[in-house]
Amino acid sequence: MLLISTCYEDGKALWGGLLNEIGGHREGDVLVLGGSGARLRPVEDRGWDDLHGGNVPALVSGGGLVPPVVVLADIPVVYGGGGPLLVDLAAIPGRGVRAPSARLGEILAALLGGVLAFDDLVRDMDKYGVYQGDGGRPAFPAPTLPTGRSFPALPSTAAALLVRTSFDDEHGWRSLLDELGGADEDGWVGTDPDPDATDVEHYPLGALVVDDRAFADLLPGQVPALIPPGEHTTLVALADARTFAEPGRPLTVVDLYDTPGQTAVLPCSIVGSMACNLEIGNMDFHEFVAEERMEPWWEG
Repeated sequence: MLLISTCYEDGKALWGGLLNEIGGHREGDVLVLGGSGARLRPVEDRGWDDLHGGNVPALVSGGGLVPPVVVLADIPVVYGGGGPLLVDLAAIPGRGVRAPSARLGEILAALLGGVLAFDDLVRDMDKYGVYQGDGGRPAFPAPTLPTGRSFPALPSTAAALLVRTSFDDEHGWRSLLDELGGADEDGWVGTDPDPDATDVEHYPLGALVVDDRAFADLLPGQVPALIPPGEHTTLVALADARTFAEPGRPLTVVDLYDTPGQTAVLPCSIVGSMACNLEIGNMDFHEFVAEERMEPWWEG
């Protein structure tokens, strides 16, 4: 399997402490991880600097035998000491889960041997996106079963996207758009807020609206691979069945970077503040992931 460096400085690949932490030994250009038998080939290319997990499937899908996962050494690994990102290439390509570095060989061997499926990793990750991590269980785990459908690419934008995935409640959809300030003629909501009327705790969501039945029943894990490379899309918020059935019109927000495909379910009034904080690097995605049996900070 490939171990891809996606973090570079002056054209040089940065690995942080990962190559020591995973406990492997060299056999030529391959790392053999302990007694697990898992084998990784570290690869470097400056063109992959800041490569996102959702863009990996398109990178490795051209011909030949495609491995079930690819491992990324990305910015959270190099600068945050986080575990490597495992990117699914088989079940729902583009979604990710982080693995504790010291357990990487064990986890990869279990995946290759059929003892674990990628869905198992997703179901058992903590709020930080780490498989069997100790950060608390998400209150709203991401769905793991694929729909068996393919979807077109989402629009390219450096802002946020609001994507409708449920089409059973037209009135509810119109009410949601009205609550977000209404869509303008170009299909954007929240792009011209009144500073005097803006609640900084509930900053309006500025997002490009995608109202297209081609995205009906789109799952969060399928979103990262639909984001075109190049633009740094802040987040994707899904207006799904939950949005039209529960108080507060909750949106399912999808992480595109730290753990692609991870979800945070938030009242629509909070998502704008989330987008702003992510854009300026003031908060991380996991800070908006509600934990089981704990009241979210935004409801306190």
